[in-house]
This record gives sequence, structure tokens and C-alpha cells, in this order.
Amino acid sequence: MGENEKEIVFSQAIKAGKRIYYIDVKKNRKEEMYISITESKKIVSGEGDDATVTFEKHKIFLYKEDFEKFATSLKEAIGFITANQGEYQPRYNYEPRQDSEKANGESEYNSDIKIDIDF
Repeated sequence: MGENEKEIVFSQAIKAGKRIYYIDVKKNRKEEMYISITESKKIVSGEGDDATVTFEKHKIFLYKEDFEKFATSLKEAIGFITANQGEYQPRYNYEPRQDSEKANGESEYNSDIKIDIDF
């Protein structure tokens, strides 16, 4: 593991159409755990044999002191949408999985990756 890489101790992947959401629990150098949420979106450029596939990634990091506020706000936002647009109608087959075998950071979705992180 490289000096800047953090240890992944728990991971889930959620497939949603052209997107995949990764929810990873990582440890920093002080052995403190935090959540890393990554949205990976498949981008296809060109057509036929000239098509190239890349993945655009966006990440957020959530630390334990913010868990309660984040969870409360997310629940309220979901409640607001449900109250204004009705109950959720699934578009995708969602089967969360605990990906402990891939805890070393490897993924079956590895490919050329374009990283776009805004701070």
C-alpha cells in the first residue's frame, strides 16, 4: 500500500445504471475510521471500434463527527422528495453487497480512470 493510500476496512458497491457508487470505510494514519463515498460514471466517447471507455469519479469524505448531521439531513431530503413526488419506484435491481474480499482497494470495475475532484 502506498504512503498516501488509506486502508479500506469495509466496502460496498452499488450499481445504478451507468453509475457505480462505492461506500468505503477507511482508516487514516492515526487508525481513525471515516467514510469515503465515490460516484463512478462510465463515459463512452466515439462509436464502434473507435469507442473509448473512461470513468469519471467524484468523492466525498465523511468523518465521524459529522455522521449524525449528514444522516439527519439525508433522511430529511429523502422525506421531502417522497412527500412531494410520492414513494420511490425502483429503476434498478439493487442488491447491496459487502465487499470484504476486495478490501485491499481492488475492484472488478478497474479501467482507465479520469479523476475529477473539486474542493
